[in-house]
Amino acid sequence: MNIDLPLILTIVVGVSGSIWLLDALFLARPRAARLAVLQQQFPKWNDPESADAKLFIESAVGEASEPLVVEYAKSFFPLLAFVLVLRSFLYEPFQIPSSSMVPTLQVGDYILVNKYNYGLRLPVTRTKVWDVSSPDRGDVMVFYPPHANETYYIKRVIGIPGDRIQYRNKQLTVNGKLVPREWLAEIPGTRRLQIGLEQPRDDKSHLVQVDLSRPIRDFSVVVRPGHYFMMGDNRDNSLDSRVWGQVPERDIVGQAVAIWMHWESIFSIPSFDRVGGLN
Repeated sequence: MNIDLPLILTIVVGVSGSIWLLDALFLARPRAARLAVLQQQFPKWNDPESADAKLFIESAVGEASEPLVVEYAKSFFPLLAFVLVLRSFLYEPFQIPSSSMVPTLQVGDYILVNKYNYGLRLPVTRTKVWDVSSPDRGDVMVFYPPHANETYYIKRVIGIPGDRIQYRNKQLTVNGKLVPREWLAEIPGTRRLQIGLEQPRDDKSHLVQVDLSRPIRDFSVVVRPGHYFMMGDNRDNSLDSRVWGQVPERDIVGQAVAIWMHWESIFSIPSFDRVGGLN
């Protein structure tokens, strides 16, 4: 079962903020008035050594104290509101659960996702309220896939709206042009795993992994308006747009920009050797 954290956080922030606001508008003033009456009733209420002070405290606790629910709301609302704004509009951390983005991302990598680059979106509804920029070929993007619309996926943008994408002999072609790729090495001790450096645009290059022993899955597709074609860097071990189709713009979450920690399991020690920006 997937936990809808944005929905839960939005509800908690809304409820705690509403309690604080209602108290400020309707309940705080009567409490202050009762407190003023008690201060008149016990003139020496601010003298800690007097009997009035003890009686004042006992009466104030019973008649003019702030309700516990209001106290909790006022304590938690600022912090939760800050977290909601931060993760909804600026940055949000994610953990990599699968090997579909190897060698760029490993299982256990913790990444930082920029929620601002592709436009500001409201939490829960995902409605874009401010356009900033659009995904480009080569970007690593977090999104909701068409077949599992409540689960985060991370892949690389291969095609933008209007692109014709072809994959022949494990080689990408975009709009009739081969995407440059340089083979770097074959992984020792494997069947036929090769690592290459692919360049989807002039200012962008990234590593890909190809398994030459796996069957070739050739295809040709035109990216629809308002959609993006996604593929994993682990080309022969990735369920992506080749399987479940193109990603609509409304289901974009943000751009993955950096690795900030690697932690495979609770039984291992976190590592920071892989910290750095993403290509």
